[in-house]
Amino acid sequence: MSQNRSSVEAVVQSYFDGLYEGDAEKLGAIFHPSADLRWVEKGELQVLTVPDWLDRVRKRASAKAEGKPREDFIVTIDRSDDKTAFIKVRCQLPPRFFTDYLVAMKLADGWQIVSKSYRYDLKE
Repeated sequence: MSQNRSSVEAVVQSYFDGLYEGDAEKLGAIFHPSADLRWVEKGELQVLTVPDWLDRVRKRASAKAEGKPREDFIVTIDRSDDKTAFIKVRCQLPPRFFTDYLVAMKLADGWQIVSKSYRYDLKE
């Protein structure tokens, strides 16, 4: 199971790197194409497909390019078995400070994120 934990942590590290660097290809490699992102805005559930999200990532300046500080870390990894992980992380793309809930599954091609739900705080 520790090899699997290392593999899950490697996916999360790629997620953190891809977010900070604004690297849509890196993010696309770790997200399943049918995954989506979910969050609440003004009391309403919002849903965005991964391809649409990656388009947004490509169009915005990266936190790295803007010289913004980087702080990201794993809060917890909850494993129900050797093929499923629920991962809570914290990361930032100032002025947004996120708590992300990722579900990763070990598929034929390795670990992929199949779902992302998140919340954020705005801080100036």
